[in-house]
Amino acid sequence: MQPTPSSLEDLIRASSRALVVGVGGGGDVVGALAAARFLEFCGLGFVLGGLSWERNVYDPIPGPRKLGETRNVRVLHPFAWMANADSQTDTGVLFAESRMAAALAQAVLLIDINGGAAGVVDGIEIAMQELQADLLVGIDVGGDSLAQGHESGLRSPLADSIMLAAFAELAKRGRRTLWGVFGYGSDGELTVDEIEAALSKLAAVNGLQGAWALTPKIAAEIEKVIKTVPTEASAIPVECFRGAWGTKRIRGDRRTLKLTPLTTLTFFMSPEKLYECLSRPAQAVRMSSSLDEANDALHALGIYTELDFERDHYNAARPQ
Repeated sequence: MQPTPSSLEDLIRASSRALVVGVGGGGDVVGALAAARFLEFCGLGFVLGGLSWERNVYDPIPGPRKLGETRNVRVLHPFAWMANADSQTDTGVLFAESRMAAALAQAVLLIDINGGAAGVVDGIEIAMQELQADLLVGIDVGGDSLAQGHESGLRSPLADSIMLAAFAELAKRGRRTLWGVFGYGSDGELTVDEIEAALSKLAAVNGLQGAWALTPKIAAEIEKVIKTVPTEASAIPVECFRGAWGTKRIRGDRRTLKLTPLTTLTFFMSPEKLYECLSRPAQAVRMSSSLDEANDALHALGIYTELDFERDHYNAARPQ
């Protein structure tokens, strides 16, 4: 395979079909749609993807679902399955990707990160072959994949770090890869200053590959989709596109974010440069072959993860 081009337009011109994955689970698949429409405008076909991990307000069982905990999926690999409008957990919870499949009338890829970074690499390799995709795009809604691990607002680093480590490995193996941050702080984790500092560091090592913003047409489609695909973070850019300004509280009033026109942007970057130059969390989980192994690696950095939160919440709600 040829080396990945270092500029966005060259990378797009070298590709014909993209697999565009919302890397944080839940409503990140909506942000993935925004990026996919941009790539479509540039002449690429696309398949959307996301993770088998719903927010605990929808699926109270902690962590991402495994294959044996799902119904109505088409298996490409033990860690990669195609979801349709009827795909759900074995307790009857629809995935955000199932709702997206219904909205678009096309199947959406589900990635299971229970196999750690190693499992994701293997699953995506097979999925790209099956889907005939020659460009792999990861979309992080909010920007917490830019974290170095010390940020006080960091709340959900586990999924992003596993996915980033997998993308960096796939890039090393010759896969054409691209990482995007959509929503510029819209998940209420990293501050605008922290995001800008991280992007500046990436720019200094030639890690930025380009940027793109919502258009009226794509904003209108996202607005329609979020009526059926639950999301808070992916909805913020559309609100800002319509003129929202100031601050807002999300996640049950637990987080505060800044409403700014910058949230309409998607910054595209090299996952290898992001991994190598910034992401201590992704570096820590690089060798993981299970979810708990990756989680323990983040504990070693002093990081409390979204899996810890869900397990603590679940255990606290169970009768003693």
